[in-house]
Amino acid sequence: MRRRQRTRNGAPPLFLPPNVTAALGIESPALLEALAQEPPVSIRLHPLKAAHWHGDPVPWCPQGRYLPERPVFTLDPLLHAGAYYVQEASSMLLEQAFRRSGIGDRAVLALDLCAAPGGKSTHLAALLSRRSLLVSNEPVPARQPALQENLWKQGYPNVVITGAAPAAFLEVPHTGFDLILVDAPCSGEGMFRKEPYARAQWTERLVAGCARTQADILGTAWELLAPGGHLIYSTCTWEMAENEDQVQRLVNAGASVLPMATDPRWGVVEGPLGCRCYPHRIRGEGLFMALLQKDGHTPDRTIDPAVLNGPSDTDGWIETGFSIRTQEVGDMRFAVPSQWAAWVEELRRRVPVLSSGTPVAERKGLAWRPHPALALSNVLKASAFTAWEVGHEETLAYLRGGTDLPGAPPPGPATPHLLLRHQGHGLGWMHAAGARWNNGWPKPWRIRMR
Repeated sequence: MRRRQRTRNGAPPLFLPPNVTAALGIESPALLEALAQEPPVSIRLHPLKAAHWHGDPVPWCPQGRYLPERPVFTLDPLLHAGAYYVQEASSMLLEQAFRRSGIGDRAVLALDLCAAPGGKSTHLAALLSRRSLLVSNEPVPARQPALQENLWKQGYPNVVITGAAPAAFLEVPHTGFDLILVDAPCSGEGMFRKEPYARAQWTERLVAGCARTQADILGTAWELLAPGGHLIYSTCTWEMAENEDQVQRLVNAGASVLPMATDPRWGVVEGPLGCRCYPHRIRGEGLFMALLQKDGHTPDRTIDPAVLNGPSDTDGWIETGFSIRTQEVGDMRFAVPSQWAAWVEELRRRVPVLSSGTPVAERKGLAWRPHPALALSNVLKASAFTAWEVGHEETLAYLRGGTDLPGAPPPGPATPHLLLRHQGHGLGWMHAAGARWNNGWPKPWRIRMR
């Protein structure tokens, strides 16, 4: 392979790997030209948290929006409240794969095996039915905090976060997942435009190593998949060794590839083994995605309506209409949907569980206080707390760790915790400390930009 000269800023120039050039032929110059342009900016709106953004819709995702320019997201309180997620538009094609599977209204057990930083997990959580459970897993410890933060800010109550090697799930008895998402580590060719590092690290040796890792992960995922279950496989590369060749291996093992029936006007290239996105054809980055189904049939999971709609045991902090059970783990209390509580307890005995559902409370001395994630939860019963609606500047001061916020009601015995809300969205807590407030926004989440 030829040596690539460095540009003045230290990043290698744009190039196309040999296999990509060979596959695209006369389209290669158009792709290279597209990679030299500024990437589009896109977000995905939270369906339960209203945020008003003007922009072109992403055709394959009803909640997706293209923005005319990139704002300073860090200084937007609605980002921190989980009202939207900054996500590359091509990745939102996940919605089409999910809808094609036909499981949207069912109670399913879903697993995202390589979930950080959480773009596809948060999207999947929005798509799954209320009766379902999503296990969002990230095996790399350094990537787990970002996954937890992003999922907690989105606030879905039926998500468990784990930090296990994929093979560890084979030790969980009687588990067959109805849906598995594998957004696999890859050589990153589809990110050449956005990330100079992707160009700097690319080698044919990297492609071969990624292909071996993907084969191992997919082999485990296939074992974990229930008969009749669906597997969504995606990468952000264009190498056949990492895409179609991996899918073909599963086809040889008995998988069926389901067409995603994309609209030709979108520019997605749909082949017999999956879909490809190219920046010269689509308003987004490079992506491969395939939807597969395992042979066989698993009966729908039966959820007792009495359990689904029964009372909660979380001190009145969860809205009625949600049947929640609390699990105490160390100095934390987690809320998990009642119909999945026993299964989550079994999971905790087998794999490292980072969050057994929604964190509801944390121990402070001899008392319990609401956890930061509860303020952002979609099932928070806001009327159980004293709430304070804060404006833009006060919210930014809070997100920076401030405690002296003008207009805050005074703390007292009847107001030990103050729920901050911004534009109607739960955001975070202030905790009484005598005659003053302590800031409850987690230190790792605080913004430092002025």
